[in-house]
Parts: sequence; C-alpha cells; structure tokens
Amino acid sequence: MSALKRFSKPRHHPAPLPPPQQPPNISALTPPTSSATAQTQLTNLTALFESSLRKPAIAITPQDLLHFLKSRLRHHPTLSHLDFHLFRYAATLDSFRHDHSTLEYMVRTLVSTDRLDSLSSLLDFISSNPCPCSDGIFSCPRTEPIFRVSITSFCRAGRFDDALHAFDIMKRLIDGKPNASLYNIVIHGFVKLGKLDRAVDFYGRMLRNRVNPDAITFNILISGYCRNNKFGLALEVFREMKEKGCLPNVVSFNTLIRGFFRDGKVEQAVGMVHEMIEMGCEFSCVTCEILVDGLGRKGKVSEAADLMIGFFRKGVLPKGFDYFVLVEMLCGNGNMERALELVNELWDNGYGPSLIACTTLVEGLRRTGRTEKSVDLMRKMLNEGILPDTVTFSCLLEDMCGRGGTLEANKLRMLASKKGLHPDGMVYRILVSGYAREGRRKEGEVVMNEMFDKGFIPDIATYNVLIKGLSR
Repeated sequence: MSALKRFSKPRHHPAPLPPPQQPPNISALTPPTSSATAQTQLTNLTALFESSLRKPAIAITPQDLLHFLKSRLRHHPTLSHLDFHLFRYAATLDSFRHDHSTLEYMVRTLVSTDRLDSLSSLLDFISSNPCPCSDGIFSCPRTEPIFRVSITSFCRAGRFDDALHAFDIMKRLIDGKPNASLYNIVIHGFVKLGKLDRAVDFYGRMLRNRVNPDAITFNILISGYCRNNKFGLALEVFREMKEKGCLPNVVSFNTLIRGFFRDGKVEQAVGMVHEMIEMGCEFSCVTCEILVDGLGRKGKVSEAADLMIGFFRKGVLPKGFDYFVLVEMLCGNGNMERALELVNELWDNGYGPSLIACTTLVEGLRRTGRTEKSVDLMRKMLNEGILPDTVTFSCLLEDMCGRGGTLEANKLRMLASKKGLHPDGMVYRILVSGYAREGRRKEGEVVMNEMFDKGFIPDIATYNVLIKGLSR
C-alpha cells in the first residue's frame, strides 16, 4: 500500500476542504486541459509527492510539505500550477494540519501569480482552520501579516468585496482591533481607483470601531479630495486632523499646497508654506519644487526666487534642493542678473548648484553678451570641480576669442585641463584661429603643436586655413 493511500482514511477535522476530483481552475493563465490530461497531471503530482517522502506517511509535517512545494513543485514545468490543489489535498490527510508557514507560503504564491479566486478560497479555509498557534488563549501573531498581504492584493486589483470580506475574517481571527495601517490599505485602495465615497464610508467605519486615524489616514483623504476637485472638503479634513491631535506632516502640506496652486489660489498656497514653517514641519525638496513650479506657471518667477532666498536665510531650505528649474525660468524670462545673484548667494553658503543649472546660466549669460560674467562663472565651476561639457566650453572660448581675449581663453583651457576636462580638436582650432586674428603667431604655433601632440590632426583644408591665418 502506498504512503498516500495509508494516509487517506477519513478523519474528523474542522471544516476541511474536500479533495478536488479535477485540478481547480486556479489561474487564468493556465490553458484549459481535457479531463484525461487533468487526471494524468494529478497522477503525476501524486507520484512526485510520494517519491519525495523520506519517512513513513504518519510523520508528514507542514515542513515536509513546504519543502516539497519549494524545492520540487515550484519550478516543475507542468505541475507547478497544481500547488493549491496539493495544499487542499494535504488538509484532508490524517494527522496533518497546516500551520502559518504553509499558509504564508500559499498566500504569497497565489498573490504573486495573480490567482485571486483561489486566494479568496484560501482565506475562507483559514477562517475555518486557523493556525495551530491559535489553539491557546492568543491568536497566531503571523495571521495579521497573511491577511495584510491578501487585502493589499485585492485592493490593488479593484476587488473590494473580496478585500472587505478578508478584512472581516481577519477581525475575527486576530487579538484586539486592526490597527490604523490596515484600514489605510483599504481607504487608499478606494481612493486610488476613484471610489472616494466608499473610502469616506470606510473611514467612518474606522471611527465607529474606535480606531484612531493616523497622519497617513488623513493624508490619503486629503489627497483624494484634492484629486476630485473637492478642495473645501480637503481643508475640512486638514482641520479635523489638527483637532484630533494628529500633527500634519510634509506630505499633508505638500498635497494642500499643490491643491491650492491647481485651484489658482496662489496666496493661500504661499500662506500654507508659512504655516508649515510656523508649525516646525521640516521642508522637503518636493515642497520647494511644488512652489517653484506653481509660482512659475503663474508668471511669478521673481517671487519664487525671493521665497527660496528667504527660506535659505531662515535656515529651512533643504540641502539637496536642485534650483535648476528656477534658474531656467529666470533665464527664460531674460532675468540673468537675478539668476546669477541667486546662484552666487546659495553657492557661497553651501548650496552648490548642479551642472545643468550652471550650464543653463552660462548659456544665458553668453546669449545676452555678458561674456565676462559667464567666464567668471566658468572659472568658479572649474575650481569647484564642476566640469562643463565640451560644447558649452567651446562656445565660451569662441566668445572670448571673438572679443580679443585669446590669451585669457587659453588660460581658461589650461585650468580646465588641470581640473580634468579633456578639450577636443575644436577647442584647439578656436584658440589657433583666435591667436591668428590677434597676430600672435608664436602663441598660435605653440597651441597648434600641442594639438598635434594630442593627436587632433585636422583635415587638409582646415590645416591650410590655420597656417594661412598664422602666416598673416
């Protein structure tokens, strides 16, 4: 008699799941099979399970089953989709009872393979056959994480009836009340899929069950109201948040500030920022980006720059804030001087700009004829280890040479080389041409020889032009 046959006597077990006669339709991805093929698969599964046993059948434990599922069945090319069938079959065997290890494995497997119909059946099974850890006074501490994963998966798939059913089962099985984070999963699921009314209803249920909402709960509701253009209700939730003694955090303020801008209420948005500072809520880079973007869209770029400088002087400007967008807006409005003042003040006080912010400002200064200031900025960049791209560098050298400053341009090139920038052939040609225009043949020949030494050999036409210029 085989091990499984010795194991298959009927027994009295609390509400066991009956062994299926055919493989259950547990995955939409599994192609339909004929009854003969299904029976063959079940026979093969039984044989594989039986051959894996190293001990008498009466000694089969959840660890044995778990080892089989993980090591033998999980990656089997034709039988892996029958794991839930084997799980249910094991529940009918004498002297065997699933524990939290097999329950956890099965839940995570069904979730990862999108078999949510089977997941719903599994949760009903857990409701009738809880983990052996629950046989004492207290419930198994790993029951709640099992249901947390399941509820999250149902909400993500928009199966809210299943999510609420799982939530109710969990309430019966765990000790005490579900905490706020579990309610937040369902509320966020409703909000994310546009079911704001149901989210509010579930929030009401949370209050009726005497579960205190946390900052995340209020942030989800505020975000939901803002996304549905119900800004007045969002403000009511914000006030309720403070009344219940829950301090708003940076996410709360960012959501409301963005909502004010979307609603065209610029003054209220800026006022919310000042309230944020007064409450001691730490700024984030996202807060600054929302402000810059919102004010920029309303044509208030200078006000945005003033705000950033004000935040810096108050010591609340976050260190990682990249003010490239603000520099770009100022340059786009032709306000190069203001952009340069902003960069210099922040840079001199430890708020170094990004490469793209520096490049944008150099280009803006160049285009408006402020070559000297763009050269000063380039020197500062090089001394701070911010290396420009060769196109920007070449254009700046060409501007300098065009104004009779080839000697200074070459000095800048040597500084850049010392700092790690590798000039290309275009840089050398610009310098040689500049020396030729200024009648500095000796200096031009030195640069040309260095160009040859570096391996930048021009074509014959370019070479003739350079030599002709120097000979003049």
